[in-house]
Amino acid sequence: MTSALLPTYARAKVSFERGEGAWLVARDGSRYLDFGAGIAVNGLGHAHPHLVAALTEQAQKVWHVSNLFEIPEGERFGQRLVDATFADVAFFANSGAEANEAAIKMARKYHAAGGHPERFRVITFEGAFHGRTLATIAAGGQQKYIDGFGPKVDGFDQVPYGDLDALKAAITPETAALMIEPIQGEGGVRVVAPEWLRTLRRVCDEHGLLLILDEVQSGVGRTGKLFAYEWSGITPDILSTAKGIGGGFPLGVCLATAEAARGMTAGSHGTTFGGNPLAMAVGNAVLDILLAPGFLDRVRETGLLLKQRLAALKDRHPGVIGEIRGEGLMMGLRLEVPNTEFAAAARDAHLIVIPAGDNVVRLLPPLIVGEAEVAEAVNRLEAAASRFEAAARGAAE
Repeated sequence: MTSALLPTYARAKVSFERGEGAWLVARDGSRYLDFGAGIAVNGLGHAHPHLVAALTEQAQKVWHVSNLFEIPEGERFGQRLVDATFADVAFFANSGAEANEAAIKMARKYHAAGGHPERFRVITFEGAFHGRTLATIAAGGQQKYIDGFGPKVDGFDQVPYGDLDALKAAITPETAALMIEPIQGEGGVRVVAPEWLRTLRRVCDEHGLLLILDEVQSGVGRTGKLFAYEWSGITPDILSTAKGIGGGFPLGVCLATAEAARGMTAGSHGTTFGGNPLAMAVGNAVLDILLAPGFLDRVRETGLLLKQRLAALKDRHPGVIGEIRGEGLMMGLRLEVPNTEFAAAARDAHLIVIPAGDNVVRLLPPLIVGEAEVAEAVNRLEAAASRFEAAARGAAE
């Protein structure tokens, strides 16, 4: 049967009708352990009762009023994010790409408001992924996402990660900001060293640049801190996040200092759906869970357990798993076999993992998982790895 949907996704031949915590139930009744979480979106698992209650309660009141009016739950959500982070202000959008667009526009407007409209260029880093809009594919710089969409949007310069000389050479009188993911998700779960983030902060301060952190995937408790930048001891000027912040409801946020946001005056930016009452109710419910005493401590403990179990798995299957990467519950396996084939083998074992760049599969479980789910996931990864080893033995005989 031909689908009416635009064929931009190579979808797996399985569909789900309901979820329970870290588990998804397919239409045939089979159960899958979800270590993809909708690509780091379902941070509190499926059908979390607190999120369901918040959404249904708000749905019986008002869904949408537009940003022409005050939205009290949005005011509350913004204040809670400001209180928990470096930021002074928040702008709500619907996705990570929109949050990144806001961040890029904010950085440019900052310099324009200061009398330097020529400072509009943003330096990004090779292997980055910042979204699918024309500006954010240019920011990411990966040719496979740029090809066929006309001239690359001007204003973005890529440099190799960790190359200070290349970075300094790329800074010109037109440079406005540096933009980086503390952990590259799509790029292969490559963790940016805290020392490099501290170096970037220092470079920005020396050259009058803004530091933008893209925490669309690494934020919202994923590494065991509310945001990954907290591990480095620095603070950004602007931060984008999305995915887990809505627990499955479309929601993105751009956070900033008041100074970085000085140019974003009335009418300078906007959104129809961003910050609507439904999203704000769910976002506040997510924070209720994340900020509860002990929650992030448990994420860190579970992340350490997962990393230890994965290291032992690698030792047992060195011909299949080449490297363990990541922090907290944002882990990656760099493979010696094709990552898409490994993801399919894991899916055959009823475990969901997510392919990424650099021949990696990501493990992005809901933050609510515990020892039992970690053990079960490793057992299913073991089954997938053993399948490749059996096939290699068969080919050698």
